[in-house]
Amino acid sequence: MPTPSTIQLHDLRFRRFIPAASIQERVRELGRSIAARHAGNHPLFLAILNGAFVFTADLMRACAIPSEVDFMRLSSYDGTASTGQVIQHLDVVQNLEGRHLIIVEDIIDSGRTMAHLLPQLQVQQPASLEVATLLLKPGALQHELPIHYLGFEIPDAFVVGYGLDYHGLGRHLPDLYQLDDQS
Repeated sequence: MPTPSTIQLHDLRFRRFIPAASIQERVRELGRSIAARHAGNHPLFLAILNGAFVFTADLMRACAIPSEVDFMRLSSYDGTASTGQVIQHLDVVQNLEGRHLIIVEDIIDSGRTMAHLLPQLQVQQPASLEVATLLLKPGALQHELPIHYLGFEIPDAFVVGYGLDYHGLGRHLPDLYQLDDQS
């Protein structure tokens, strides 16, 4: 069933930005890259909740090597804007020492969340630490970050779908939608 070209979530309108087929093709490419790099390593995917849960599931399926998953919940957004603070709600359960970690993020805009998280994880002495993000907003980036696996670079605009939300709505959408300028 085709998805609509525009949607309404709460008080805002969004227009289709990246179709599901393009997202799935890029995720398959990233999965192949991770599998080639980590063959024999048994990596641990560390999903940053809530937004990265869809991307993490698809990325793990696209990465045809044995792997595990764990979750952290961090937040820095309120509505369509960053609060400037990173709040940790849920911590990783597994011992990270000696593990090959792949941090899976839905979107990196300012980079504040990753700049906060990476030093915390490095202290736990993983064998390797890499970042996979579906989306990167280079125009909003305020921190230099090592990004090893990148889905798409996008402009500094608010997006929903494929796990990303606006006040809880829109995560279920297979396409990515961008805030419509007429909203």
